Amino acid sequence: MTFAQRYQAPWWLPGGNAQTLWAALCARRHWGPAPTWQRQRWTTPDSDFIDVDTAQHASAPDAPLLVLFHGLEGSSASQYAVAFADFAASQGMAFAVPHFRGCSGELNLAPRAYHSGDFDEIDWVLRRFAAEHPGRPLLAAGVSLGGNALLRWAGEMGHSAAGTVRAVAAVCSPLDLAAGGRAIGRGFNRLVYTRMFLSSMVPKALKKLEQHPGLFDREALLAARDLYEFDNLFTAPLHGFRDTDDYWARASAKPVLRDIRVPALALNALNDPFVPAASLPTTADAGSHVTLWQPAEGGHVGYPVSLGPLGLPGHVRTMPEAVGRWLIQQLPPDAPSALPPQGAALAARQSRFRGAL
Repeated sequence: MTFAQRYQAPWWLPGGNAQTLWAALCARRHWGPAPTWQRQRWTTPDSDFIDVDTAQHASAPDAPLLVLFHGLEGSSASQYAVAFADFAASQGMAFAVPHFRGCSGELNLAPRAYHSGDFDEIDWVLRRFAAEHPGRPLLAAGVSLGGNALLRWAGEMGHSAAGTVRAVAAVCSPLDLAAGGRAIGRGFNRLVYTRMFLSSMVPKALKKLEQHPGLFDREALLAARDLYEFDNLFTAPLHGFRDTDDYWARASAKPVLRDIRVPALALNALNDPFVPAASLPTTADAGSHVTLWQPAEGGHVGYPVSLGPLGLPGHVRTMPEAVGRWLIQQLPPDAPSALPPQGAALAARQSRFRGAL
Protein backbone atom coordinates (compact mmCIF):
# COMPACT_ATOMS: atom_id res chain seq x y z
CA MET A 1 0.00 0.00 0.00
CA THR A 2 1.45 3.38 -0.99
CA PHE A 3 1.58 6.50 1.13
CA ALA A 4 -1.19 7.96 -1.05
CA GLN A 5 -3.44 5.04 -0.20
CA ARG A 6 -2.75 4.90 3.53
CA TYR A 7 -2.37 8.53 4.59
CA GLN A 8 -5.27 9.88 6.64
CA ALA A 9 -5.24 13.30 8.27
CA PRO A 10 -6.11 13.60 11.99
CA TRP A 11 -9.84 13.97 12.62
CA TRP A 12 -9.15 17.18 14.49
CA LEU A 13 -7.60 18.82 11.40
CA PRO A 14 -10.34 18.85 8.77
CA GLY A 15 -9.60 20.47 5.42
CA GLY A 16 -6.55 21.51 3.47
CA ASN A 17 -6.03 24.88 5.15
CA ALA A 18 -6.02 23.42 8.66
CA GLN A 19 -3.62 20.67 7.60
CA THR A 20 -1.34 23.22 5.92
CA LEU A 21 -1.23 25.78 8.72
CA TRP A 22 -1.02 23.40 11.67
CA ALA A 23 1.84 21.48 10.06
CA ALA A 24 3.79 24.68 9.43
CA LEU A 25 3.18 26.33 12.79
CA CYS A 26 2.55 23.74 15.48
CA ALA A 27 3.50 20.18 14.61
CA ARG A 28 6.58 18.33 15.78
CA ARG A 29 9.30 18.21 13.12
CA HIS A 30 11.97 15.80 14.36
CA TRP A 31 12.39 12.70 16.53
CA GLY A 32 16.12 12.99 17.15
CA PRO A 33 18.06 16.15 18.03
CA ALA A 34 17.24 19.22 15.98
CA PRO A 35 19.55 19.40 12.97
CA THR A 36 22.65 21.53 13.13
CA TRP A 37 23.96 23.03 9.91
CA GLN A 38 27.29 23.91 8.38
CA ARG A 39 27.00 26.67 5.80
CA GLN A 40 29.07 27.00 2.66
CA ARG A 41 28.92 29.84 0.17
CA TRP A 42 29.16 28.80 -3.47
CA THR A 43 30.06 31.30 -6.16
CA THR A 44 27.71 30.94 -9.11
CA PRO A 45 28.79 30.96 -12.77
CA ASP A 46 27.53 34.56 -13.07
CA SER A 47 29.65 35.72 -10.08
CA ASP A 48 26.72 35.77 -7.65
CA PHE A 49 26.40 33.35 -4.73
CA ILE A 50 24.14 30.83 -3.06
CA ASP A 51 24.40 29.48 0.49
CA VAL A 52 24.29 25.72 1.06
CA ASP A 53 23.46 24.24 4.47
CA THR A 54 24.68 20.70 5.17
CA ALA A 55 23.27 18.78 8.14
CA GLN A 56 25.97 17.82 10.64
CA HIS A 57 24.99 14.26 11.47
CA ALA A 58 27.04 11.13 10.87
CA SER A 59 26.96 9.37 7.52
CA ALA A 60 29.24 6.82 5.89
CA PRO A 61 31.42 8.18 3.05
CA ASP A 62 29.54 6.10 0.47
CA ALA A 63 26.03 6.65 1.87
CA PRO A 64 23.55 8.51 -0.36
CA LEU A 65 23.36 12.30 -0.38
CA LEU A 66 19.84 13.72 -0.33
CA VAL A 67 19.58 17.29 -1.67
CA LEU A 68 16.41 19.23 -0.86
CA PHE A 69 15.29 22.28 -2.87
CA HIS A 70 13.01 24.41 -0.71
CA GLY A 71 9.78 26.17 -1.64
CA LEU A 72 8.84 29.81 -2.16
CA GLU A 73 10.59 31.91 0.51
CA GLY A 74 11.67 28.72 2.28
CA SER A 75 15.03 27.78 3.80
CA SER A 76 16.76 25.09 5.84
CA ALA A 77 14.65 26.31 8.78
CA SER A 78 11.35 25.40 7.08
CA GLN A 79 9.43 22.67 8.84
CA TYR A 80 9.75 20.25 5.94
CA ALA A 81 13.52 20.81 5.68
CA VAL A 82 13.95 20.02 9.38
CA ALA A 83 11.78 16.91 9.00
CA PHE A 84 13.71 15.69 5.95
CA ALA A 85 16.99 16.31 7.79
CA ASP A 86 15.73 14.21 10.68
CA PHE A 87 14.77 11.40 8.30
CA ALA A 88 18.19 11.54 6.63
CA ALA A 89 19.92 11.36 10.02
CA SER A 90 17.86 8.32 10.99
CA GLN A 91 19.00 6.58 7.80
CA GLY A 92 22.64 7.64 7.95
CA MET A 93 22.28 9.65 4.73
CA ALA A 94 24.06 12.92 4.06
CA PHE A 95 21.65 15.83 3.64
CA ALA A 96 21.95 19.34 2.21
CA VAL A 97 19.69 22.30 1.49
CA PRO A 98 20.91 24.69 -1.21
CA HIS A 99 19.18 28.04 -0.79
CA PHE A 100 17.75 29.77 -3.79
CA ARG A 101 19.22 33.22 -4.30
CA GLY A 102 18.22 35.62 -1.56
CA CYS A 103 16.65 32.96 0.69
CA SER A 104 19.52 32.30 3.10
CA GLY A 105 19.10 35.54 5.05
CA GLU A 106 21.43 37.60 2.88
CA LEU A 107 20.47 39.29 -0.37
CA ASN A 108 22.24 37.99 -3.45
CA LEU A 109 24.23 40.33 -5.69
CA ALA A 110 22.97 39.95 -9.25
CA PRO A 111 19.92 41.71 -10.76
CA ARG A 112 17.87 38.54 -10.41
CA ALA A 113 16.34 36.33 -7.73
CA TYR A 114 14.88 32.83 -8.26
CA HIS A 115 11.83 31.36 -9.93
CA SER A 116 9.75 28.21 -10.37
CA GLY A 117 11.36 27.09 -13.60
CA ASP A 118 15.01 27.82 -12.79
CA PHE A 119 16.27 24.50 -14.13
CA ASP A 120 19.63 25.93 -15.19
CA GLU A 121 20.33 26.75 -11.54
CA ILE A 122 19.13 23.29 -10.50
CA ASP A 123 21.46 21.75 -13.06
CA TRP A 124 24.50 23.70 -11.83
CA VAL A 125 23.75 22.90 -8.18
CA LEU A 126 23.22 19.17 -8.73
CA ARG A 127 26.29 18.84 -10.92
CA ARG A 128 28.42 20.51 -8.26
CA PHE A 129 27.08 18.19 -5.57
CA ALA A 130 27.82 15.20 -7.82
CA ALA A 131 31.35 16.43 -8.50
CA GLU A 132 32.08 17.10 -4.82
CA HIS A 133 30.65 13.75 -3.65
CA PRO A 134 31.60 11.23 -6.35
CA GLY A 135 31.33 8.31 -3.93
CA ARG A 136 27.76 9.05 -2.89
CA PRO A 137 24.62 8.20 -4.88
CA LEU A 138 22.77 11.49 -5.34
CA LEU A 139 19.04 11.78 -4.63
CA ALA A 140 17.08 15.02 -4.96
CA ALA A 141 13.75 16.26 -3.66
CA GLY A 142 11.98 19.57 -4.07
CA VAL A 143 9.12 21.13 -2.17
CA SER A 144 6.49 23.28 -3.87
CA LEU A 145 8.39 25.77 -6.08
CA GLY A 146 11.58 23.73 -5.64
CA GLY A 147 9.82 20.57 -6.75
CA ASN A 148 8.46 22.16 -9.90
CA ALA A 149 11.94 23.46 -10.78
CA LEU A 150 13.45 20.02 -10.09
CA LEU A 151 10.97 18.15 -12.30
CA ARG A 152 11.35 20.81 -14.98
CA TRP A 153 15.09 20.11 -14.85
CA ALA A 154 14.54 16.35 -15.09
CA GLY A 155 12.26 16.83 -18.10
CA GLU A 156 14.64 19.22 -19.83
CA MET A 157 17.63 16.93 -19.26
CA GLY A 158 15.92 13.73 -20.43
CA HIS A 159 18.30 10.78 -20.45
CA SER A 160 21.26 12.89 -19.32
CA ALA A 161 19.72 13.50 -15.86
CA ALA A 162 20.61 9.93 -14.90
CA GLY A 163 24.27 10.88 -15.14
CA THR A 164 23.78 13.21 -12.17
CA VAL A 165 21.00 11.81 -9.95
CA ARG A 166 19.53 8.40 -9.24
CA ALA A 167 15.98 9.63 -8.52
CA VAL A 168 13.99 12.82 -7.88
CA ALA A 169 10.81 13.70 -5.99
CA ALA A 170 8.51 16.73 -5.97
CA VAL A 171 6.30 17.41 -2.95
CA CYS A 172 3.17 19.57 -3.26
CA SER A 173 4.48 21.29 -6.37
CA PRO A 174 2.25 23.46 -8.58
CA LEU A 175 3.20 21.64 -11.78
CA ASP A 176 0.68 23.81 -13.64
CA LEU A 177 1.81 27.23 -12.44
CA ALA A 178 -1.08 29.14 -13.96
CA ALA A 179 -3.63 27.00 -12.11
CA GLY A 180 -1.70 27.36 -8.86
CA GLY A 181 -1.25 31.09 -9.35
CA ARG A 182 -4.96 31.61 -9.89
CA ALA A 183 -5.80 29.51 -6.82
CA ILE A 184 -3.51 31.38 -4.44
CA GLY A 185 -4.86 34.70 -5.67
CA ARG A 186 -8.46 34.05 -4.57
CA GLY A 187 -10.47 34.14 -1.37
CA PHE A 188 -8.89 32.86 1.84
CA ASN A 189 -5.66 32.07 -0.01
CA ARG A 190 -5.31 35.69 -1.08
CA LEU A 191 -6.02 36.99 2.42
CA VAL A 192 -3.60 34.65 4.20
CA TYR A 193 -1.00 32.97 2.01
CA THR A 194 -0.56 35.71 -0.59
CA ARG A 195 -0.08 38.31 2.15
CA MET A 196 2.42 36.05 3.91
CA PHE A 197 4.53 35.56 0.79
CA LEU A 198 4.41 39.21 -0.27
CA SER A 199 5.41 40.32 3.22
CA SER A 200 8.91 38.96 2.58
CA MET A 201 9.09 39.09 -1.22
CA VAL A 202 8.29 42.80 -1.58
CA PRO A 203 10.94 44.03 0.92
CA LYS A 204 13.57 41.84 -0.75
CA ALA A 205 12.58 43.17 -4.16
CA LEU A 206 12.91 46.74 -2.88
CA LYS A 207 16.40 45.97 -1.56
CA LYS A 208 17.20 44.55 -4.97
CA LEU A 209 16.10 47.85 -6.47
CA GLU A 210 18.52 49.66 -4.14
CA GLN A 211 21.30 47.43 -5.47
CA HIS A 212 20.27 48.00 -9.08
CA PRO A 213 18.43 51.34 -9.52
CA GLY A 214 15.91 51.38 -12.34
CA LEU A 215 15.41 47.62 -12.30
CA PHE A 216 11.61 47.96 -12.04
CA ASP A 217 8.86 50.44 -11.14
CA ARG A 218 8.96 50.84 -7.36
CA GLU A 219 5.50 52.35 -6.95
CA ALA A 220 3.91 49.71 -9.15
CA LEU A 221 5.52 46.95 -7.09
CA LEU A 222 4.30 48.51 -3.84
CA ALA A 223 0.80 48.44 -5.29
CA ALA A 224 0.98 44.69 -6.12
CA ARG A 225 -1.64 42.75 -4.20
CA ASP A 226 -1.13 39.23 -5.51
CA LEU A 227 1.57 37.00 -6.96
CA TYR A 228 0.36 37.57 -10.52
CA GLU A 229 1.07 41.29 -10.21
CA PHE A 230 4.35 40.71 -8.38
CA ASP A 231 5.56 38.23 -10.98
CA ASN A 232 4.52 40.58 -13.78
CA LEU A 233 6.65 43.41 -12.36
CA PHE A 234 9.56 41.51 -10.84
CA THR A 235 9.95 37.76 -11.37
CA ALA A 236 9.09 37.56 -15.06
CA PRO A 237 11.11 40.47 -16.48
CA LEU A 238 14.18 39.81 -14.29
CA HIS A 239 14.42 36.23 -15.50
CA GLY A 240 13.80 36.60 -19.21
CA PHE A 241 10.04 36.13 -19.44
CA ARG A 242 7.72 38.47 -21.28
CA ASP A 243 5.14 38.66 -18.47
CA THR A 244 3.49 36.49 -15.82
CA ASP A 245 1.51 34.45 -18.32
CA ASP A 246 4.66 33.70 -20.31
CA TYR A 247 6.54 32.82 -17.10
CA TRP A 248 3.88 30.51 -15.75
CA ALA A 249 3.48 28.75 -19.10
CA ARG A 250 7.18 28.26 -19.85
CA ALA A 251 8.27 27.40 -16.30
CA SER A 252 5.62 24.76 -15.50
CA ALA A 253 6.88 21.19 -15.17
CA LYS A 254 3.66 19.46 -16.22
CA PRO A 255 4.31 19.80 -19.98
CA VAL A 256 7.70 18.04 -19.71
CA LEU A 257 6.80 15.18 -17.35
CA ARG A 258 6.68 12.72 -20.25
CA ASP A 259 10.29 13.63 -21.10
CA ILE A 260 11.64 12.53 -17.69
CA ARG A 261 13.95 9.52 -17.91
CA VAL A 262 14.95 9.00 -14.26
CA PRO A 263 12.70 7.63 -11.51
CA ALA A 264 10.55 10.56 -10.39
CA LEU A 265 7.83 10.94 -7.78
CA ALA A 266 5.17 13.67 -7.73
CA LEU A 267 3.23 13.89 -4.45
CA ASN A 268 0.17 16.17 -4.37
CA ALA A 269 -2.76 16.16 -1.96
CA LEU A 270 -6.14 16.56 -3.61
CA ASN A 271 -7.11 19.16 -0.97
CA ASP A 272 -4.00 21.32 -1.39
CA PRO A 273 -5.28 24.92 -1.21
CA PHE A 274 -2.49 26.09 -3.56
CA VAL A 275 -2.75 23.36 -6.19
CA PRO A 276 -6.21 22.62 -7.65
CA ALA A 277 -6.85 18.90 -7.98
CA ALA A 278 -8.12 19.41 -11.54
CA SER A 279 -4.68 20.72 -12.55
CA LEU A 280 -2.75 17.66 -11.36
CA PRO A 281 -1.12 15.36 -13.90
CA THR A 282 -2.67 12.05 -14.83
CA THR A 283 -0.74 8.92 -15.71
CA ALA A 284 -1.16 9.90 -19.37
CA ASP A 285 0.55 13.24 -18.65
CA ALA A 286 3.32 11.72 -16.58
CA GLY A 287 4.90 8.98 -18.63
CA SER A 288 6.42 5.70 -17.47
CA HIS A 289 9.24 7.10 -15.32
CA VAL A 290 6.98 9.22 -13.12
CA THR A 291 5.08 7.88 -10.11
CA LEU A 292 2.04 9.87 -8.98
CA TRP A 293 0.91 9.89 -5.36
CA GLN A 294 -2.30 11.88 -4.93
CA PRO A 295 -3.82 11.27 -1.48
CA ALA A 296 -7.19 12.79 -0.68
CA GLU A 297 -5.80 14.83 2.23
CA GLY A 298 -2.61 16.48 3.41
CA GLY A 299 -2.92 20.15 2.49
CA HIS A 300 0.12 22.03 1.17
CA VAL A 301 3.32 20.48 2.55
CA GLY A 302 1.30 19.40 5.55
CA TYR A 303 0.51 15.70 5.99
CA PRO A 304 0.24 16.00 9.77
CA VAL A 305 -0.18 12.86 11.85
CA SER A 306 -1.54 12.53 15.41
CA LEU A 307 0.96 12.11 18.22
CA GLY A 308 0.34 10.61 21.65
CA PRO A 309 -2.93 9.66 23.35
CA LEU A 310 -4.75 12.90 22.53
CA GLY A 311 -3.24 13.36 19.09
CA LEU A 312 -1.70 16.75 19.88
CA PRO A 313 0.42 18.51 18.78
CA GLY A 314 0.91 16.08 15.92
CA HIS A 315 4.00 15.61 13.77
CA VAL A 316 5.11 15.99 10.15
CA ARG A 317 7.63 13.13 9.88
CA THR A 318 5.38 10.76 7.95
CA MET A 319 5.70 12.49 4.58
CA PRO A 320 9.52 12.82 4.58
CA GLU A 321 9.72 9.20 5.70
CA ALA A 322 7.54 8.03 2.81
CA VAL A 323 9.20 10.21 0.16
CA GLY A 324 12.69 9.46 1.46
CA ARG A 325 12.12 5.72 1.49
CA TRP A 326 10.72 5.85 -2.05
CA LEU A 327 13.88 7.60 -3.19
CA ILE A 328 16.09 5.03 -1.45
CA GLN A 329 14.14 2.23 -3.13
CA GLN A 330 15.17 3.59 -6.52
CA LEU A 331 18.84 2.91 -5.80
CA PRO A 332 20.31 -0.20 -7.45
CA PRO A 333 20.28 -3.37 -5.31
CA ASP A 334 24.06 -3.34 -4.98
CA ALA A 335 24.19 0.24 -3.68
CA PRO A 336 25.81 0.69 -0.24
CA SER A 337 23.45 0.54 2.70
CA ALA A 338 22.26 3.97 3.75
CA LEU A 339 22.06 2.95 7.40
CA PRO A 340 25.34 2.59 9.34
CA PRO A 341 25.33 1.04 12.83
CA GLN A 342 24.85 4.37 14.61
CA GLY A 343 21.92 5.16 12.29
CA ALA A 344 20.34 1.80 13.00
CA ALA A 345 20.57 2.40 16.73
CA LEU A 346 18.98 5.83 16.35
CA ALA A 347 16.21 4.37 14.22
CA ALA A 348 15.50 1.73 16.86
CA ARG A 349 15.28 4.35 19.61
CA GLN A 350 12.87 6.40 17.50
CA SER A 351 10.62 3.52 16.42
CA ARG A 352 8.27 3.92 19.36
CA PHE A 353 7.16 7.26 17.90
CA ARG A 354 6.33 5.84 14.48
CA GLY A 355 3.12 3.95 14.93
CA ALA A 356 1.41 6.10 12.29
CA LEU A 357 4.10 5.63 9.62
